[in-house]
Amino acid sequence: MNAMKLCIAAFGLLMLCTNVHAKTSVWQPAAGHTQMPIWPGVAPDLQPVPGPETATVSEKLLAGRPATAVTNVTRPTMTVYAPVGRNTGAAVLVIPGGGFQILAIDLEGTETCDWLISRGITCVLLKYRVPSLPYDWKCDCRPHNFALSVSSLQDVQRTMRLVRFHASQWHVDPHRIGVLGYSAGGFLAAEISTNFDRQLYAPVDAADKESARPDFAMPIYPGHLTRGDGKLNPNIPVSGRTPPTFLLQAEDDYVDGVDQSLVYYTALAKAKVPAEMHLYAHGGHAFGLRPTANPISGWSKLAEAWLRTIGIVQG
Repeated sequence: MNAMKLCIAAFGLLMLCTNVHAKTSVWQPAAGHTQMPIWPGVAPDLQPVPGPETATVSEKLLAGRPATAVTNVTRPTMTVYAPVGRNTGAAVLVIPGGGFQILAIDLEGTETCDWLISRGITCVLLKYRVPSLPYDWKCDCRPHNFALSVSSLQDVQRTMRLVRFHASQWHVDPHRIGVLGYSAGGFLAAEISTNFDRQLYAPVDAADKESARPDFAMPIYPGHLTRGDGKLNPNIPVSGRTPPTFLLQAEDDYVDGVDQSLVYYTALAKAKVPAEMHLYAHGGHAFGLRPTANPISGWSKLAEAWLRTIGIVQG
């Protein structure tokens, strides 16, 4: 991987390759929203991190705006964004990317929630534990590219169960709860789609009796699904119970590569899982929903049409 690719290999590395504008100790959502801890006490299998939680705003603009990276998360949280206007009853758990090193909390988090709630869909933004496997901060490397991201996946499983547990309170249909993740978060979306019954932690309360299976999944420019040899990561056991899936990637994604989506789509098709894949010639990596000159930046319209097609939203 050349120097340019290293500089964009994840949003976190992009932050490292540019000057930073400002730092705050702990990321907080905008006024009117409250992040809630997903674990009643210390998270299971908690690992040491190199320092306190920090939110860093980049000086370099991405699609005309700065971007915020959060790292050293040891207290995972969820922030619930209620739909604006009409409530469709659907909900989406949004999982930012960042190479398991940081979380692109606005580019691939809050901005996605803004879109979803404007379409009548409840958004639950997950701030999961990072750094975590497959990234190892002690060596600043990814020695186990196919490692099961245990701590992060624990956080995703737990949050999916919490959303179902609170479905009535949040005016959500418990049978229309999906997941959307970018990059590393896209990998987590695939992990939860195929490991929802895998017991990764001891139940802590009544919420853990709920299913962690998403009703639909949207991995957006996912990574860690293949090493480029045409073989699917063995920690992604696709089956007939894997939920309907929407895939999106650019062919010039030099970070994770378009083969990530291709290999996953092939496995879904073999298992007869309803899947829709969109590939674009240009777009690169880590573009989120920000408008650019590339047609791929209009992908949200395709996702909305797909949600209607599979019956998650109406009209």
